[in-house]
Amino acid sequence: MAERIFILNGHPGPSSITRQATERYAQAAQAAGHDVRLSQLSDLSFDIDRGIAGYDSVKPMEPVLEEALENLEWCSHFVLAFPLWWGGMPAKLKGWIDRVLVPGRTFSTEETTPIGLPKPLLTGRTARVVITSDTPRAFLRLAYGDAVLRQMRGQVLGFVGFRPVRVTWFAGASDPKPGAVERMFREMEALGARGR
Repeated sequence: MAERIFILNGHPGPSSITRQATERYAQAAQAAGHDVRLSQLSDLSFDIDRGIAGYDSVKPMEPVLEEALENLEWCSHFVLAFPLWWGGMPAKLKGWIDRVLVPGRTFSTEETTPIGLPKPLLTGRTARVVITSDTPRAFLRLAYGDAVLRQMRGQVLGFVGFRPVRVTWFAGASDPKPGAVERMFREMEALGARGR
């Protein structure tokens, strides 16, 4: 079954392994008949500062952010790829999340879940998070309790309704072993072809 796939390369630089990986995923997904929209964070110009705290006064979105939100509403599967920097996502990606995941469109503060959290509005969609890193996966789990993964699965994508949120982890990104990058690209192509 064909998926509607929105892919965001969350690396703020114009050239990266992350960019190449998302492009390979997109090409394979399109070749398999999926409907694909690919966005490069490095190409987007917007104010990363959400501004006032609270949900009553949301800063008007730049057109590139409105398009991103429309892509999230349109998609059946969301792929978010980014490098792990200082244990988390790059600042520009955090700004994108702060600005795009707005109340009334991605979650509702007027309706709540049985445990009292805001009601997610992007349900019925799946997601994949692709992280490039120098931190080995086992070390992230043992030393840091998978903090970035818990944040993405629970407090970001899960909060607005994406389930399940699957993860692809690529360690050794700065100094990859021979053949490692090409193996990652093949994995991304296989995921793209399956729409997962």
